[in-house]
Amino acid sequence: MEWLDEYEKLVIRMNTPKVVIDNGVCPTATLVQVDSARKRGVLLEAVQVLADLDLSINKAYISSDGRWFMDVFHVTDRLGRKLTDDSVISYIQQSLGTWNGPASPTASMEGLTALELTGADRTGLLSEVFAVLADMECSVVEARAWTHRGRLACVVFLRGEDAEAHSSDDRVARILARLGHLLRGDPTGDESPAGAVAAVPASGVDHADRRLHQLMAADLEHHRGQAAFPTPAVTVDSWAERGYSVVTVQCRDRPKLLFDVVCTLHDMDYVVFHGTVDTTGDQLARQEFYIRHADGSPIRSEAERERVSQCLQAAIERRSLEGVRLELCTPDRPGLLSDVTRTFRENGLLVAQAEVSTKGDVASNVFYVTDAAGEAVDQNAIDAVRERVGTDRLVVGEEPRPQLYQKPSPGDRDHGVGGLGLVYLGNFVKRNLYNLGLIKSCS
Repeated sequence: MEWLDEYEKLVIRMNTPKVVIDNGVCPTATLVQVDSARKRGVLLEAVQVLADLDLSINKAYISSDGRWFMDVFHVTDRLGRKLTDDSVISYIQQSLGTWNGPASPTASMEGLTALELTGADRTGLLSEVFAVLADMECSVVEARAWTHRGRLACVVFLRGEDAEAHSSDDRVARILARLGHLLRGDPTGDESPAGAVAAVPASGVDHADRRLHQLMAADLEHHRGQAAFPTPAVTVDSWAERGYSVVTVQCRDRPKLLFDVVCTLHDMDYVVFHGTVDTTGDQLARQEFYIRHADGSPIRSEAERERVSQCLQAAIERRSLEGVRLELCTPDRPGLLSDVTRTFRENGLLVAQAEVSTKGDVASNVFYVTDAAGEAVDQNAIDAVRERVGTDRLVVGEEPRPQLYQKPSPGDRDHGVGGLGLVYLGNFVKRNLYNLGLIKSCS
């Protein structure tokens, strides 16, 4: 009813989120607690802010009690330390302390144009895309690209001074036509769907990583059933007594894992009411969520359970950070991305992921590269690329590469997440939430 909607809006306005950041509760992590009136998407907003700051979420407790919501996160920086930078702490408090959500860098790029591309991946494709943009005199201020099971998704933001030129329908059409030709795929085969490219206002892209998930999820039907390697353990069960569906995830921990799972559930129109996240000493992440549809109903069919499981597995796999991490920091110039990625291609390197960012006159880019078959890169190829680009500009990142997929041993079947009973799941989640004071009652 309309009056009820207005009442809920009033409740939200009168009860802005309360954010508490505490370094004294836990000896190994900083506690970030968000209390608020329950609102669709508040969990995703919180996780997104922490993920964008490259913070690791070691533990999390999520609870919704009536009209109220509480999220508790135990976070560290990328080096495993507590948060001590006052500017980071202030940013978290300001971002989560309002109902406006996190200030997305891409959402504030007024006047820019975003290009969204999907298609069959191949060695050198990203290089060809950047070569076309350089030839069309389009400057790239930011870009994100992921590859997964032979498919590519990419979001590119074009620099502000090009905005006026991009207002021409003819110019946009020519850009889309040239990029569309690259993404057309093999005209002689029909197994791989044709690629697609579209131009949208940059302000319409809420978050680059979220958009990449959405683009690749739309392509999921193509690569469904093609997995020839172990996938993350994801199960979807029913807790009929409480009207919840229980989603459990178990895999090796890695940066932004929680964001990828929560983002996928949100975009599939599910609401997380309760949950726990725990990362053990062996870096094994265990996540459990009690969810319902946005209309309050649980998952009812086996087909839907299978779909949720497959979508979550794919979302986890996409950001696997495979290959060698190469970090490029250099003064920006026209054609830089085209030249660097062409050098990768000429040395037989495949860009599995890319993060491109330009601040002022400095380009700061990260590439994860493999050989053409997706395997480990020969050191000679890395040395050759660095020699051409500049050893002082292109460095090999030393952060550890998480191994996401682990074949279960025969003895693991009864002890992994897939074998947990609903009674255990329910008691485990409720006990943690109740002991922390996050829910009023376990009954």
